[in-house]
Amino acid sequence: MRNPYEVLGLNDNASIEEVKAAYKSLARKYQSEDYSNGPLSDNAQKKMDEINEAYDTIISSSGSSAKNQQSYYSDTSHSSYPDVRSLINRNKLEEAETILDGIYITQRDAEWYYLKGQIHHRRGWFDEARKAYSKACELDPSSQEYSAALNSLNNAATGGYRTSRGNSSSGCCSCDACDICSSLLCADCCCECMGGDLIKCC
Repeated sequence: MRNPYEVLGLNDNASIEEVKAAYKSLARKYQSEDYSNGPLSDNAQKKMDEINEAYDTIISSSGSSAKNQQSYYSDTSHSSYPDVRSLINRNKLEEAETILDGIYITQRDAEWYYLKGQIHHRRGWFDEARKAYSKACELDPSSQEYSAALNSLNNAATGGYRTSRGNSSSGCCSCDACDICSSLLCADCCCECMGGDLIKCC
């Protein structure tokens, strides 16, 4: 294995705080949608494995408990769902969700909700991802992995978010009467500016 400090882009004299900061920065980069949803997903996962190994090596050698200093973004060493995590990392979301949905409601723990949130997050269903992450944090408030995911979602400058599914079963667009009225009023204003009048009563 390469020098673990070199893997994290640090010199050998870096402090534990610097190690943690470097790890978080790299984890965010290689877990971002730019890598997870594209042709570089396999390379990104290999890079994350190397980063996790380097981080654990440094933490272990520093005398800290490796169990309490788990990697935040891709920890499978103590996971109850390593197969689901592997599928999510390979962007096989349908297969991962099938496994999760097959678990009885009474057996769904904090990690279950976190992984469900990961699936929603990758699909762009940010409202449902937030609910799942929040439930995971509620069930296990001590988990840094779950809180990091929720904080990352809350702090992301998404410019809005998509809902998980359309509200209409007929396949029609999800706009409502208010949207139509607003559009008509805007069109009327534009017509009046040009000397016309789309809506006579306004």
